[in-house]
Amino acid sequence: MKREFLKQFLNKISTFPIWLKEIIYNRLSQEINTEDNLSYIFATYKPVLTYKGKCENDFKKSGFDTNIYNILNSADKNLSISDITLNTYLSMEEVAGYVLFCIDEGFFEIPDNSQILSIAGFLSGKFRTGEYFVENGTISETQLNNAIETHKKENKKFGQALIKLGFITQNQLDTILSIKDEAKKRFILDYNDVPKINQEYADPNVQYEEQIENLKLENKKLKTKLEQLLTMVKNHDE
Repeated sequence: MKREFLKQFLNKISTFPIWLKEIIYNRLSQEINTEDNLSYIFATYKPVLTYKGKCENDFKKSGFDTNIYNILNSADKNLSISDITLNTYLSMEEVAGYVLFCIDEGFFEIPDNSQILSIAGFLSGKFRTGEYFVENGTISETQLNNAIETHKKENKKFGQALIKLGFITQNQLDTILSIKDEAKKRFILDYNDVPKINQEYADPNVQYEEQIENLKLENKKLKTKLEQLLTMVKNHDE
């Protein structure tokens, strides 16, 4: 079943009265910097299955982790990263790692937007902060090496070394670190769809008593069978 939680949620918000929408908009506009839409770029990306990916999704010959097949199946249904994350109850960080795996294995087509790969690499931990800024073209390899030297000599945090050298702004650093921090969280949009955990626990003493009784019963059955077997052998000898 194709579940588009985010689309359903947005459709629900669209029915709100205008005054409530304005409150939501003003609150979000204070929290989100619209100049940087990195999380939006990755969250709205829809992975495209290759022929190899479709075959793996259909036949599962490689026997991968269940999450891999859930993501392949979601891509086959044309779902975005945001819906895949919500449907699988994984964090964005975990989904980013699985997406990179699927791309490396040739199950997904390489995205047209190179930003998607660099963001996925950073969220999944494949790229460190400096490597991310190199991957997305913000700084060069030479600038990265200069920042590393400054980081070592002045004992500064690496991000602050990049800022001191003028390679990035504080806002750029804050934005990408915030996105990474948020990507670690699991978010459930539809609480009615989450499997309920059984909170009833069996009394271990009762459990052991039942096991002992079962063993006694098995021993009794075995003893009866042995007695029957001995009787048959005795009658045969006579």
